[in-house]
Amino acid sequence: MRVLPPGARGYILCAVLAAFACAAPALTDPGTPWASVALLAVLYLGCELVKLCPLLGSRVPEGIGSFFPVLLAAVFLLPPSAAALVALPGGLAGLVVERPAWVRRVWHGAQQATAAWAAGQTYALLHGPATLGAAHSGGPSGGSGPPGWVADFPYAILPAAAAAVTFCLVLTALDGGILVTAERRPAATAWRGLLTRSLAPHCLHGLAGLMMAVMWRSPYGLPAALLVLLPMYISCWVFAQYHRERAAHRATIRALVQAVDIKDRYTRGHSERVGQASAMIARELGMGEDRLEVVRIAGILHDVGKLGVPTRLLRKDGPLTPDERRIIELHPEYGHEMVRGIGFLGEARSAILHHHERVDGSGYPYGLTGEQIPVLARVVAVADAFDAMTSTRSYSRARPVPVALAELERCAGAQFDPAMVDALTGAIGRHGWHPVVTSDDDLQVIAAGPPAGTSAGAPAGGGSGGGPALPGPPGGEPSGEPAGEPAGALALPPPGRGAARRQAEGRA
Repeated sequence: MRVLPPGARGYILCAVLAAFACAAPALTDPGTPWASVALLAVLYLGCELVKLCPLLGSRVPEGIGSFFPVLLAAVFLLPPSAAALVALPGGLAGLVVERPAWVRRVWHGAQQATAAWAAGQTYALLHGPATLGAAHSGGPSGGSGPPGWVADFPYAILPAAAAAVTFCLVLTALDGGILVTAERRPAATAWRGLLTRSLAPHCLHGLAGLMMAVMWRSPYGLPAALLVLLPMYISCWVFAQYHRERAAHRATIRALVQAVDIKDRYTRGHSERVGQASAMIARELGMGEDRLEVVRIAGILHDVGKLGVPTRLLRKDGPLTPDERRIIELHPEYGHEMVRGIGFLGEARSAILHHHERVDGSGYPYGLTGEQIPVLARVVAVADAFDAMTSTRSYSRARPVPVALAELERCAGAQFDPAMVDALTGAIGRHGWHPVVTSDDDLQVIAAGPPAGTSAGAPAGGGSGGGPALPGPPGGEPSGEPAGEPAGALALPPPGRGAARRQAEGRA
């Protein structure tokens, strides 16, 4: 335990002592049904060991977690102290990935024993044993009920549900404590999200445990109870496989983004910030959580096509030739081709392809107009431009957020969808802009508030040193320095006055 802080050592020691106090009465109680305790403990241990020694070489997903239906069945069938004993073998033998393994196993055993005891007390307090037709003292011997006997439904569900919730509450409370003491997380945030993520799975395991207990007490006995475990274990396996695939998806996205950042060092962190701003717009528009995640992924991967562009063009300081511009303008198509076979990206693929289209039809690669441009592409276009204007680059300093929002509003209807611009303005007005920080120069925390000090109808930041970041509507440039294309990543306006600067900004 030398790797643990002193507070964590004391916390784990207290948990072990609490578990011993919970299980000790069963050791001295002559009425403890040892045969049932041993059988349930072996079943729980076997469910945990399957993850370590999968049959026939099949791979069990790491996220499958502990299999609690057997333990919760013990809560429903045994006295609380005996249920605590059932938890110990499986908790001590469970799968541990990180070190120190023995400390983590001791912790899991103590945690589960304490939670099982607390759940058993709740179950007994609500007269749960009576709903199964036999007292705890008689043990859970199968077939003890009269012929045709069934549990007292629906009354058996309430105490079982309360016991499962208690089990979940104790586990999450202890988990939060170990996060505070061992990982030194702030107490105000250590428990955040733990209960909401675990309550539904624990209630489902509680229902399976109740089914197992009912079948155990029925005339069919133990064989019928064991039949409950197989479909439940398969369901848990499939659920864990799903989470494993999601983790692989996230790793794929991270790898692509890191490859882009390595190739174009001047825009490191740009992808994550565009994903963040895209999600803010989508949330403001009222998109559902599933689609919001797709929008965020589209923002993160919008410039993945840079991997197909020669590095010398991305890092070129001077003006681009027309041929070089045409090569760079291929990056949306490169990106779409790269991710076309990644099925989980779904609608994000169209955003990668069309995020440089403009609502007036002057964008690329296909010159789409208005509603022809996919919704996600219109969202990402605004987020992309906003981050390009508010991030520091090697050739330009970041513009204030109000200035960037005013520029977006000025170009709404010509370059950007006005609804997307309004959504970003409203989201930042309510929540502020807290971008992902990738360097000290990029650190910005802007207080929530409406744009100030600029006019949506006038060039923002005019003058020789801070011309507008966006071109105006068709028909001519505004007075002052010519407008450059901010649309972040690689949006390149036609050459002309100030071409070197505009082209550099286009490579942002």
